[in-house]
Amino acid sequence: MATVTTWMKQSPTPRRRPRVRWGLCCQFAIEPIQFRTTTATSLLRLSLTERLRKVSDLCLANAESLLAALRYCAEHAIGCFRIPSSILPIKTHPEAGYRVDDLPDATSIIETFRRCGDFAAEQDIRTSFHPDQFVVLNSPREDVVERSIQDLEYQAEVAEWVGADVINIHGGGAYGNKGSALAAFARNVNRLSEAVRSRLTIENDDKTYTPSDLLSLSRFTGLPVVYDVHHHRCLPDELSIEDATAAAIDTWNREPLFHISSPLAGWSGPKPARHHDEIDINDFPVCWAELGLTVEVEAKSKEIAVRRLQDQFRLKFGGG
Repeated sequence: MATVTTWMKQSPTPRRRPRVRWGLCCQFAIEPIQFRTTTATSLLRLSLTERLRKVSDLCLANAESLLAALRYCAEHAIGCFRIPSSILPIKTHPEAGYRVDDLPDATSIIETFRRCGDFAAEQDIRTSFHPDQFVVLNSPREDVVERSIQDLEYQAEVAEWVGADVINIHGGGAYGNKGSALAAFARNVNRLSEAVRSRLTIENDDKTYTPSDLLSLSRFTGLPVVYDVHHHRCLPDELSIEDATAAAIDTWNREPLFHISSPLAGWSGPKPARHHDEIDINDFPVCWAELGLTVEVEAKSKEIAVRRLQDQFRLKFGGG
């Protein structure tokens, strides 16, 4: 197995100094930047014309909020923003869903998202998606798989507009047999468009699939592994953090993207899988500090947690 040091030597674009691309996830704690949504129930009370008008307003507002979010990231040295899965609300709902081209403001919506992509590229801000937990590619229920595919395709559509290079999902359930479940996942990957497959990544979780499990799936499918060190600590396998880091990095053909979080009640407290408001710098793996990584910060206080972690990182490691 490759070591972290080996990867650093072999990297085609080595960095001269430690650098972490910090990632902010979806929402803001105190900044007045919000993403709006709605419910299918409320939409279905409206006429089709009214429904499309309301959804169009929401989509355009969310595109403008995304641009504001990216500007905030640029101002505060936050190099990645995870776009909310509901950026186009109720997009794939079986009754209230819609095509963007059918919305009254379709042209403005797409143009605004493309402006977001242009701004992100100019500022070197990476964008990503992390679909909701109901997106499950290995479900034994075909209707669940079909809805999951629809949701992934919708997020890939927005990803094309904004230049996002990651659509990250979990392995799903084991359904009594991990091997069979992962084989089903791999088969269903072949049903996805190239727009999805070229961005799709898989993340270890805290209940079912360890890094080792997903590294095996990665070797079969070619999908990069998003290494979540918090989940690995909750659901360990035979790999050390250092070995899991190196092995996950080896699955990427671009800058790796990892996740960091801290337990709400500490590692000796109950339910360590629950996320804290902020990140304990001692939970940040030392071996990550010298690598060119995107690290998405999964903490309840959102931008506050990212900015405090930036400060703590500089104090502990320098740079970053």
